[in-house]
Amino acid sequence: MDSQSNRLDLLLWFRLSRIYNQSIRLSNQHLKKWGLTAAQFDVLVQVGSHTKISQQELGKKLFVTKGNITKLLQKMERMNIIEREQEWKTKYLSLTESGKALFQEVVPAQEDFQAGQFKNLTIDEKKQLHALLKKLKYEEELR
Repeated sequence: MDSQSNRLDLLLWFRLSRIYNQSIRLSNQHLKKWGLTAAQFDVLVQVGSHTKISQQELGKKLFVTKGNITKLLQKMERMNIIEREQEWKTKYLSLTESGKALFQEVVPAQEDFQAGQFKNLTIDEKKQLHALLKKLKYEEELR
């Protein structure tokens, strides 16, 4: 790999990192209206999209450590958003009634907010970006 290509690769990585970090910051600001963080929103969506989900399954979907997910879930339990039940060795999560109401309110608003971050792109540019990002993911899976 030549140094010019290597430099471009680094610039792309920095740009993607900055966009991701900015998106998380903006999401956290937007979600403050509901007293949620982006991580809590992610849990809300994952748990709300299933009748019940095991804590282990949730951990795989969120890409967080066991310690982080435990603290996150404890806080969301205290907020009366989720509830946990133990079935033998497995802990299952589901939304409380207030968690279900929050899900119905916040998910469409956050989806609209996130979609708005791409408003400066044309439909064709969005399709192209999507295809390129999928290609990056595919490349990683080959390694």
